[in-house]
Amino acid sequence: MRRHAPAVARNRQPILDVLRQHLPAEGLVLEVASGSGEHVMHFAAALPSLVFQPSDPNADARASIDDWARETGLANVRPAVALDAEAAAWPVGTANVVLCCNMIHISPWAAATGLIAGAARVLPADGLLYLYGPYRRGGRHTAPSNEAFDRDLRRRNPAWGVRDLEDVAASARDNGFGAPEIVEMPANNLSLIFRRA
Repeated sequence: MRRHAPAVARNRQPILDVLRQHLPAEGLVLEVASGSGEHVMHFAAALPSLVFQPSDPNADARASIDDWARETGLANVRPAVALDAEAAAWPVGTANVVLCCNMIHISPWAAATGLIAGAARVLPADGLLYLYGPYRRGGRHTAPSNEAFDRDLRRRNPAWGVRDLEDVAASARDNGFGAPEIVEMPANNLSLIFRRA
């Protein structure tokens, strides 16, 4: 049941390097759209003082996550829960961190705004929302490869696509987050770090 996402092997360590600089020493990290579960296992293995709650709306993805957890034997990874980012209520009521990698561009815009609103509901003051993926800046793609990726996404589903960083930041601001710290990442991706005001 374990799934493998080839990109995870390339990006998990650079993401972890950024997370190490921003995550609290302890607490609960809620990962939204955990996918195969490979990211959360890597982070949990490296950060044993934190508890990780993976989630995904897809039952096959949750089975993969839980299978990875059994395989790795990590005690700080909870069983995966069904979580729809657009839902008005989430199955996790509070978290110290909300983490989401590579979801916003492969989902409707309502999922992105739902993710941000949901993070605002569950995070305490100064809680952290971390987003990773490709973004447009100033209405422009940051690389030809991202432009081609955006075309492919929109061909597959017109509701998908690489989002404008400014639109994501505006939605975050409307939900009580400060301006993002932006970290350039490999392969023309960005890390966005938001704090609850």
